[in-house]
Amino acid sequence: VQLQASGGGLVQAGGSLRLSCAASGRTFSSYSMGWFRRAPGKEREFVASITSGSGVTYYQDSVRGRFTISRDNTKNTVYLQMNSLKSEDTAIYYCATSRWGSSWPPTRSDEYPYWGQGTQVTVSS
Repeated sequence: VQLQASGGGLVQAGGSLRLSCAASGRTFSSYSMGWFRRAPGKEREFVASITSGSGVTYYQDSVRGRFTISRDNTKNTVYLQMNSLKSEDTAIYYCATSRWGSSWPPTRSDEYPYWGQGTQVTVSS
């Protein structure tokens, strides 16, 4: 399984970015997908996830209402649209694919055995 994240960059506070993560090596539509991030000096944390079937989504409280996770099963790609960015959103963002399909979006790191390489997001204040 391979995951390739892209779309990171430098943006001013209040701006937007859209991250993409292209998956290969397994049936993309059968598994939940998630985004995590690691800020400098901090532990990796959950950001958002989406289920395989009905596309149920779940967000960390600090990004709910600003970030939107979506998926295009025809392109084997998951997206993270990030609006109203804040300096505290600065981090390396990782996409991941879950161990199995589920009806509720997984939020724990140990539920995701496959990870992408990460893409840097820097928000300047």
